[in-house]
Amino acid sequence: MRDVTELMRALARTEERLNTIIVGQAGLIRQFLAGVLAGGHILLEGLPGMGKTQMVRAFCMLSGLRSSRVQFTPDLMPLDITGSALLQESGGESRFVFSPGPLFANLVIADEINRASPKTQSALLEAMQEGQVTVLGESHPLPRPFSVLATQNPIELEGTYPLPEAQLDRFLFKLDVGQVGVDELRRIASGAVGGPLTGLTPEMTPADFSAAMAAAAAIPLADPIADYIARLVLATRPSESGPSACVRFGASPRAAIAMAGAARARAFLEGRTSVGFEDVNAVATPVLRHRIILDYGARLDGMDADAALAAILDATPELGREEPHSLASRIAGGAGGPR
Repeated sequence: MRDVTELMRALARTEERLNTIIVGQAGLIRQFLAGVLAGGHILLEGLPGMGKTQMVRAFCMLSGLRSSRVQFTPDLMPLDITGSALLQESGGESRFVFSPGPLFANLVIADEINRASPKTQSALLEAMQEGQVTVLGESHPLPRPFSVLATQNPIELEGTYPLPEAQLDRFLFKLDVGQVGVDELRRIASGAVGGPLTGLTPEMTPADFSAAMAAAAAIPLADPIADYIARLVLATRPSESGPSACVRFGASPRAAIAMAGAARARAFLEGRTSVGFEDVNAVATPVLRHRIILDYGARLDGMDADAALAAILDATPELGREEPHSLASRIAGGAGGPR
């Protein structure tokens, strides 16, 4: 197995190759890699044709991890993704044998996840939170690592079902896939980039990627960093004045744990062995944007979660006077996980 330095280099090569496939999205790719390295689930939202599924597919091929893809449609049923128990006869006896579904992979591409019915969406809740599925009263553990990499289109309404808050909270990141510039579009139009994903070979083995995840999770989190994360999460709670006055519901402790894990992963991708304030600031918005709900007045005024979070980040100093010890110590110790 490779040492930590070699693992960092392998991840850097993976990131470099992704940037040659999906141009003009370097920041998005870095956040995506940090989320997967932290062992979290990722929701990618963007207009059609922005390369969301292409990026996820390319990463699956480069990571060496076992992947599967599910095209979510209104007629998709829960057993279509979890698997089902089939009645089989052997030696004159009949018994139910579990046949695993596409969820039994390290990386599950959930394409257009908001097109499935709430009943099918709910089949993901246990898998995303507990890493297992239950069929006919019997629980079946999913492989490790396990991440759901979901995409959705923000503009289509007909035939879609918005994800419930309980499911959104299970995603470590919500990443917005934005437009690229004229230079990138020129390269795409000329055929210099894009096209079929052929000839991609893994930069890592599954054991290497698991080792990188473990190394990233072991990066220490200093008390001032844990304190900053705790104060950021607390700052999202509704108040009568200040930047969170527009917030109706704030983030939960799960957001703090997710932010700590993502900051550790980003530091690892940066080639550092400690977490800095810049790591927290880089992951705060994708961790929190789907975990806060603005009040009706703010939404009527055209404010979105990113604008509210920008104000909260600007108003929250990196170094605070007092430390909420219980929450900060839980974050520093990595209790639980951003699942």
